[in-house]
Amino acid sequence: MSDPHTDQRILQRDQCVIRYVLDRHAREQGDKTFIAFPDGRTLSYAEVRQQVLATADALRELGVEKGGCVMSWLPNGLDIINVLLAANYLGAVHVPINTAYRGNLLEHVVRNSGATVMVAHHELTGRLADIDLSELKHLVSVGGPAVDVPAALGVHGTDIFDRPPPDSLPEPEAPIEPWDTQSIIYTSGTTGPSKGVLSSYFHLWSMGEATCYYAGPDDRSLCYLPFFHAASLAGFMKMVCDGGSIGLVDAFDTARFWSDINATRSTTCMMLGSIATFLAKQGRTAEEEATTLKTLLGAPLNADAVEICQRSNFEGYACWNMTETSTPIISGANPTKAGTCGVVRAGAQARLVDDNDCEVPVGEVGELLLRTDAPWAMNSGYNKDSEATARAWRNGWFHTGDAFRMDAEGDFFFVDRIKDAIRRRGENISSMEVEREVNAHPMVANSAAVAIPSEYGEDEVMIVVEPATGETVDPAELTEFLIPRMAHFMVPRYFRFIDELPKTPTMKIQKNLLRAEGITAETWDRDAAGIKISREKLGAGS
Repeated sequence: MSDPHTDQRILQRDQCVIRYVLDRHAREQGDKTFIAFPDGRTLSYAEVRQQVLATADALRELGVEKGGCVMSWLPNGLDIINVLLAANYLGAVHVPINTAYRGNLLEHVVRNSGATVMVAHHELTGRLADIDLSELKHLVSVGGPAVDVPAALGVHGTDIFDRPPPDSLPEPEAPIEPWDTQSIIYTSGTTGPSKGVLSSYFHLWSMGEATCYYAGPDDRSLCYLPFFHAASLAGFMKMVCDGGSIGLVDAFDTARFWSDINATRSTTCMMLGSIATFLAKQGRTAEEEATTLKTLLGAPLNADAVEICQRSNFEGYACWNMTETSTPIISGANPTKAGTCGVVRAGAQARLVDDNDCEVPVGEVGELLLRTDAPWAMNSGYNKDSEATARAWRNGWFHTGDAFRMDAEGDFFFVDRIKDAIRRRGENISSMEVEREVNAHPMVANSAAVAIPSEYGEDEVMIVVEPATGETVDPAELTEFLIPRMAHFMVPRYFRFIDELPKTPTMKIQKNLLRAEGITAETWDRDAAGIKISREKLGAGS
């Protein structure tokens, strides 16, 4: 192996490159629990490494080598972790994709990735029948036999992984370096074809270290968000590189969240805003009272997350991040400023700018631009998309597409995704601020505010409401509830009620789908109902 690099800003291989990290932990603390399951099972570092060696050996026989791509199309569980670690052990790139993909989107990511091997849940494999498989040559079907797979594809069962692990695997011709690509993670694609974010080992280490800076090797992070999103990878990378451990569950479930925490003895987790809302409205349970959890990260740390922290005496942290970045904004414990995402962390730089990349004054809203002091600490661009890469990185800064404002003390406050912002009669409206007030209604479980084209030009506000279980929300009563809580121009004109808001696997509401559906037959129009709201008239000044 060649000599280590000398740039002190970047970690050495055995601190952030999966192959060398896993070997080191198995050697130095092989008996330590690495993965804990809700049913009481555990796997040590040594045991996980044995599984990884067997899986990597099988992938090598299928032609996987350093720099190649292995696609995983799997739900949360040990299988996807095993594929992730085994691919990286060979120096290959792990490409996890959303289990909801099908049709043209599935074909796009298969083609864009250039993967030659896919490991997929057997119930998904039938979706491959009608797409161009591009460079895909082998399919490993997990959980059962593959269904209706094209004859040109070599199909294997997971029995190919069930082999005695070799004592070791040949070293790659060149060492796996911190700046080598560890994964390609696909973005949502709501504004065009999904883009594959190129993430180096050092990028994902930087993300995990910044996200969970308050956690250490004695902590256990609950991984319940899907591994085809960066939110789960951040906590995972922090734990595996530090020599900590994870609690592994298949998905978030309000009814069993606290029992999953306690069964896995997890001490920290990420809590997305909508998840905090579900848990807060559930009330404090006996499982929450007896929980092993000590810290949680809110993204954002909304009022519901703060309530959970206060009622159970957790330390709560706020942050902002996206797949392409490495948690550049994060708070200290229990921030007191409502709505703050925190301040810029050490090693990151941030600017808020207008449409011409000129900085806006303190207190005004602008797009967040980022870069880091260390090379490779953020994304390495978009896979096979030089135009999108150049556009995002123009003028030497990464353009996030998110609107923020910053106060005089340096705290950053998320306003909206720029594409989700609403402009009504000359006023800019944050969809998040509308949703916060609607969600405060006791009969509302969750909501999404979206822009609807107005016959008067610009936008009207539509709120799509998911009522609490067993509740029926009267739109006129909800309107009266909102009037004293928000500016007159923010009160929605259109109200739509649905049983469940469409969500991504990371519980983000898919507003693009709601915008596309627009005004439906059952949508209630406040104007048509005769409820007019005007600006409050003030008396003449002296």
